[in-house]
Formats: sequence, C-alpha cells, structure tokens
Amino acid sequence: MVYTRDSIPDLHGRVAVVTGANGGLGLETAKAFAAKGADVVSAVRDLEKGAEALEQIRAETPGASLELVELDLGSQASVKRAAEHIAATHPSIDILVNNAGVMAMPERTTEDGYEMQLGIDHLGHWTLTALLLPSLLAAPAARVVTVTSTAHHFGRAIDLDNPYRRGKYQPWLVYGNAKLANYHFGLGLDARFRDAGVRAQSLIAHPGLSHTDLQTRTVREGGGGRMAAFFAGTAARRGMPASEGAMPQIRAATDPSARGGQFYGPRWMNTGRAVRVPVLRLGRRRAIEKLWAFSEAETSVPISL
Repeated sequence: MVYTRDSIPDLHGRVAVVTGANGGLGLETAKAFAAKGADVVSAVRDLEKGAEALEQIRAETPGASLELVELDLGSQASVKRAAEHIAATHPSIDILVNNAGVMAMPERTTEDGYEMQLGIDHLGHWTLTALLLPSLLAAPAARVVTVTSTAHHFGRAIDLDNPYRRGKYQPWLVYGNAKLANYHFGLGLDARFRDAGVRAQSLIAHPGLSHTDLQTRTVREGGGGRMAAFFAGTAARRGMPASEGAMPQIRAATDPSARGGQFYGPRWMNTGRAVRVPVLRLGRRRAIEKLWAFSEAETSVPISL
C-alpha cells in the first residue's frame, strides 16, 4: 500500500502534539495533521521560529487549528511546565509525536546535568510522555510515535555504570545510543500499554536520509568531526526533502492499519515511500528494562499504568 498525505484519514476533533514542529520533519508532520483537520499543538524551544512555522501552516491550510507551546527538552523544568499546560488545555490527546532531537553534538550537558544527546532525544521525551499519559489514555485510541534513526543500529544499550560515556565520549556513538534509547522506549512503552490492557499504542519511525537542519546544526556547532560535513553534504545532494522524510512518522501516527509495536521507515532504508520495516535486535527486553530503570532514576518521573 502506498501511503501519501491523501491517505491520511480525517482528523477533525483530534488533538495532535508534535515536538520540534518549528522546522524539518516536525513542521511537515504538523502541516499534514493540520491539513486533515487536527488541533495541532506545536511544542518548540524557539517560540519565534515556532510562530513563523505556524504562519507557514496557515498559508497552506487557512483556518488551521494551531497552538504554540514553549518546550525545551534539555530542561526538565521546561518539559514539566509544557506538559502541565498541554494537559490542562487538552484533557484528551490523540497523537503525540516525539520528533525533536539533536545529532552528534560536542560533549555538553543539559541544565539537569544529563549528557545533551541522551538528555534531549530521550529523557526530555520520557518526561513529556509520562506527564501526558492521563490525556493520552483519556483518548479513544491514542498513538505515541517516537522518532528514531538508522543510527540506532550502531548504538549500544544503556550502560547503567556509565550511561553518558563520561571519559569515553564519542559524538556519533553517543548519538547512536540516544536513538537506540528512542527505539527501546517506543517498543517498551507499547509493551506496557498491552500489559495494562489500554487502547493506547506506541510505534516507532525513522526518516532515513532526509535533508533537514539536523545535519547543518551539527556542523554549525562543531560536532561530529569530518563525518558531520560529509553527512550534511550527502543529505543535501541525495537526501529526501523533509516532506518525504516525515512520511514514516506521519503514517505511524495516522494509518488506520498500523498497530502498536510496529516500525515505519523508507522502503529502501534511506529513501523511498513510507512502509512498515522489521523490528530487529535481540535482547530487547533486558535493554528496555535497563532503560526504564535508568530513566525513572534520572528524572524521578515514573511511567506507570
């Protein structure tokens, strides 16, 4: 089945929260949801860019139902404020797309002392999802979509003795670890939904090689060494536009035939139409258990159903 924007069902009356919706994949995802009538909550760090993004959406979909919320995933305090606001104004949430992230950053920490990549890509989304669970469970059949990357293939499961690889930091390896955490989080969350017997579902998606600001930001901030410039150039020349790269996460969030625990990505790994792809890697259960223990201990925010 070829899944395009025209395939997306009517979303009127549904609330969709998208992190990082001020550009790239997040903006394209928000555009697609708004065009089908969803009430879209754009959760972004840069409110000025976020406002410009909403104007782009309104230019394509006049009358779109849009809301802008400040969310800095590198600050647990900001995540908690954003979640409190979103939950208060939206007691029922149908779609949450955990999209925002950084890639191959130089070694830095968030304001909470977490290594930046794992702190933003995973721990920020962990807390956001946990605090929005009451609203997600209040929806008839909510979906949580967590965006990972093909980089999860070279990532390693969380090391409880040195989760941030302090003294052994390598930007690309730590990025792979963060995206593997996204992978394990999405699958682990769906297992917990099933165990609890709730109707909510959790899926994962990856965009393949897409041309967005993700690569150029890595170069601007001096991360990733020579590989950063190589990947940025390759994405510019051969990568899919963000509108195509966003289709796996859009499909995971909206395809009526999609099911919890499934994984969506481009047909040919880095390019192609959005399709269901295999869920690989042995030993997931133990890795997910360790990730849950680490995340709850670091954030003091449990995910319990």
